[in-house]
Amino acid sequence: MITCFIRYEIDPFKKEEFATYSRNWGEAIPRCGADLIGYFGPHEGSATTAYGAYNIESLAAYEAYRARLAADPLGRENYAFSRRERFILKEDRIFLKNVSTPIGAK
Repeated sequence: MITCFIRYEIDPFKKEEFATYSRNWGEAIPRCGADLIGYFGPHEGSATTAYGAYNIESLAAYEAYRARLAADPLGRENYAFSRRERFILKEDRIFLKNVSTPIGAK
């Protein structure tokens, strides 16, 4: 299992648009095969940094998931919404694996 972390730089005057975008992914991402951890928008501190995170089995599973997401009606609309409204200024992805031992596990 790997976790995809997405760091966004967003327009500070379009936080509501980012929230709408995030809620749409809340429907589309699980339907297309990833385990959504969540999307996190600015609250205190930076007004321009946001994150998304989800788990996926492997990079091969990620490629198949991305194809399903691109074909999903809500996924297509959400991509178009972000391009049209231009609230995402920068987006970076990194894939990490959990290397910690859960608390209480031996």
